[in-house]
Amino acid sequence: HQKKRYIYMKINIKIPTSLKEITLRQYKKYLKIQDTVKDPRFLNAKMIEIFCNVRLEDVMLLKLSDSQEIVSILSNLFDKKPALVTRFNLNKVDYGFHPELDEMTLGEYIDLDTFIGDWDNMEKAMNVLYRPVVVKLKDRYNIEEYRLGTEGVLLDMPMDAVMSILKKVGLVSITLWTRYRGHYKN
Repeated sequence: HQKKRYIYMKINIKIPTSLKEITLRQYKKYLKIQDTVKDPRFLNAKMIEIFCNVRLEDVMLLKLSDSQEIVSILSNLFDKKPALVTRFNLNKVDYGFHPELDEMTLGEYIDLDTFIGDWDNMEKAMNVLYRPVVVKLKDRYNIEEYRLGTEGVLLDMPMDAVMSILKKVGLVSITLWTRYRGHYKN
């Protein structure tokens, strides 16, 4: 898929070609607007504004056919099922996926279980699953200990990592349920 750029009145629009180029922060902003805006045309304009980092006034100057093509490209990004993202770089820090989910602490489990389905707090769930890598040896690595209050940085994590987790959430839920089912009986 080629990168597409549209130039109107000296406005350069860079369209993301993968979910790596969209952040959790941008997606959350779009979801909030999606909950309140009922006009699909205005929602499409907001999609371009948010994911292409273009002022809404400039989006409104696009030709209709071009705006429809951009929305189609963006929508298709979210239809794909990304493979599990185990590592990514954010602000020059290497983040790794929790390498041993079956060794998760009770606090990690509670936070993951509480926030994995809550888009308002998704970065808190991602804070359990992705942390800075502290030791690496070839394909193996260890991540920092879990700490509360560090999730704000993950608002700028790539959406391919977030979506790869959500596509696998059934597997994660089963793993966690199996581990903790004996501890939480009604």
